[in-house]
Amino acid sequence: MHAAEENRQELDSVSVLNAKRTLLQLLGRAGVSADDAEGLIALVEAGALAGACEEVGALGGSVPGDKGEPYESGWLDGARAVTDELGGIAERALRETVDPDGPSAASAARPPVGRIEVEQAKAAVTPLYLTFTAASDLDPEVTEEVLRAVLGTMTARQRARYAGRLAEFAAAHRARLERLYVEYGPGSATAIHSRYSLLHSATSVAVLERLATPTAALREEWDAAELPPAWLEGPMTAWDAVG
Repeated sequence: MHAAEENRQELDSVSVLNAKRTLLQLLGRAGVSADDAEGLIALVEAGALAGACEEVGALGGSVPGDKGEPYESGWLDGARAVTDELGGIAERALRETVDPDGPSAASAARPPVGRIEVEQAKAAVTPLYLTFTAASDLDPEVTEEVLRAVLGTMTARQRARYAGRLAEFAAAHRARLERLYVEYGPGSATAIHSRYSLLHSATSVAVLERLATPTAALREEWDAAELPPAWLEGPMTAWDAVG
């Protein structure tokens, strides 16, 4: 056995299962249902597999030493086979999490928004919002209603990777978002204008991301939630003005 293999520390399946049970119990004591907790853990597991696939792919592209073309070809073929298989496992894990009933019309449907999905979105938008502006005393207390409307425009798979999508949106439009919050957010001359009230909420990042895409679905969910139309029109006006 190679020396590195002798010193390698690996978790056995019993210890992994025990850690999962412990986490489920702790989340249960905090009021998280078993189904919601299982879903969160499954997403983390699928993400860990996807991360491992990416890491193995990066390492597999670098052939160690100079051992000739046959060795290099074999190494690359082997690395590709491993990453393809690992990627398939990660994809199946994600599919079983977001579409447990199997591949069906659900992949294109917009299922009811769950409580944990709202909490995940809340955890994603708050730190992003605070990179552009400060917390506002005028933040309307409609966080859950707004996030449910936003999430209602997405499939279960899109919701699963929503935090990543928000991060990509913020990075791609950073300068525009900075201008928007300076001109219309907390501390601006329009601070007390109700039309821009939503820009005092972290949920505005989620709304702005949706406004950068076709807005028909968002308007539909917005009306169904009976949210004030001005709260949607204000960010839309501001977004266009700083474009």
